[in-house]
Amino acid sequence: MIVIDSVVELKNARAEWERPVGLVPTMGYLHEGHLSLVRRARQENRTVVVSIFVNPTQFGPSEDLSRYPRDMRRDLQFLDHEVVDVVFAPTDEAMYPPGYSTWVELQGITGLLEGASRPGHFRGVATVCNKLFNIISPDRAYFGQKDAQQVAVLNRMVRDLDMNLDLIVLPTVREADGLAMSSRNAYLSAAERAAAPVLHRALAQAREMRMSGVVDVEVLRSHMRHVVGAEPLARLEYATVVDPESFEEIDCVRGRSLGVIAVRIGATRLIDNMSLDE
Repeated sequence: MIVIDSVVELKNARAEWERPVGLVPTMGYLHEGHLSLVRRARQENRTVVVSIFVNPTQFGPSEDLSRYPRDMRRDLQFLDHEVVDVVFAPTDEAMYPPGYSTWVELQGITGLLEGASRPGHFRGVATVCNKLFNIISPDRAYFGQKDAQQVAVLNRMVRDLDMNLDLIVLPTVREADGLAMSSRNAYLSAAERAAAPVLHRALAQAREMRMSGVVDVEVLRSHMRHVVGAEPLARLEYATVVDPESFEEIDCVRGRSLGVIAVRIGATRLIDNMSLDE
């Protein structure tokens, strides 16, 4: 496994890689969710690249950039065990050199839900992923379903800009109690960690209601809000049902649908989602 921190060095090295190339973009502090993507990439590609970059442009001014968990030594040990070929770990200056002024902005979907809660977030996500795709030139890029709106944004970008790669989306990896694995779970105190599965509980109960025949989204929304409201440490930001491609809210479940939720547990903001389709 080689570790590269230079964009120029990475571009020079990629000519020697065997294809196909699989990319797993991460912000580090790896957990089993990330590693499931790495293993899938290893199965499907001759060369596997993992990027580790805490992208400053997707954090708002009051968000957790400075305290976002980092442990490069630990991450590299995990990736070496998974037989990764290349780790790309650029500096902020390598990705956004002085005078940098180009951004990728999508309309519509990026103003909803996570986009409304975190203005500018998806501009940063789309820009950094576009740069990674250009620098690494992968045949496939792997993402987790936990960040469902991010996946929808990137699918739209890849389609709209005719990018020559496939996005592979794998199911959310969960703890035994249903909590979606996330690097931000490290922020939770013991009491907050015990409260955090409320997101999964609300979504799972909404799915059960949908499977029992409920199609009125307001009924599903109300129940998710009630479940979260019963947890003293939880503060709901949103809980609703959307079209999984456009992320527009729907009123009645007639086809594909996705329950989505964002909750603050103490100072930590967590998101989750679950398909409500039969």
